[in-house]
Amino acid sequence: MMIREMSRKTLVLLAVLVILVVLSAATLDYSGLRTFSPAMGMDVLRGLGQPDWGFLYDGSGEDLLSLLLLTIGIACLGTMIATVLAIPITLISAVNLWQAHPWVTKLGKFVCNVLRAFPELVFAIIFVKVVGPGPFAGVMAIGVHQIGMLGKLFTEEMEAMDERLVEEMHAVGANFWQTIFFVRIPYLMPIYCSLALNHFEIAVRSAATLGLVGAGGIGAPLIFAIQTRSWSKVSIILIGVVVTVFILDQITGIIRKKLR
Repeated sequence: MMIREMSRKTLVLLAVLVILVVLSAATLDYSGLRTFSPAMGMDVLRGLGQPDWGFLYDGSGEDLLSLLLLTIGIACLGTMIATVLAIPITLISAVNLWQAHPWVTKLGKFVCNVLRAFPELVFAIIFVKVVGPGPFAGVMAIGVHQIGMLGKLFTEEMEAMDERLVEEMHAVGANFWQTIFFVRIPYLMPIYCSLALNHFEIAVRSAATLGLVGAGGIGAPLIFAIQTRSWSKVSIILIGVVVTVFILDQITGIIRKKLR
């Protein structure tokens, strides 16, 4: 009986999924395919196959290497700010810290939900208008967005930790703040560091696009190269971004293993 019930539920879910896929495909606008030109597509592929190695480094500060370092710096500083500020948000949001005052946790989680509801690009547009174009706007955009992201993840880890350690500290007379600083944070710090490193990788990818709206990084020359159809420059920029992300992934992976 239970098997039949599960089979029915599975069939219903599959039917709903198929309907959603069909509706999504049917409502798309395919009119852009009329302007597709195989010859133009081949030109793009030929251009991407001939990277402009002269853009790699020329000492001007506007070359690929300099802009990638700037992109990494934006991501690193933004993630550091978010990591530090996410901890106070976590102390407000965790249910197991405010069992007597549940409205406090609702307030903290509401703040996290608001901050992570909008992508970095939206925050970047806002900060470019507030503080002017440049890397600082990118740092603020990544930092604000990731406060919400890391705050949510930190809160979930705080709520899932083993409370027996805290109870043992209470049994020997420790107060609330002593359990925070001597039990909870030391216990969770390796996990928090791992999550922060993971979001640093994500921030590098995000920072690579923030230049599109004037928030610094490699995004601006990338969009200019695409608009002017400088496919050789687009190619070297894409190669640089892929190599950078790969190297950072390897480095942060090694660090995360050490934290376990």
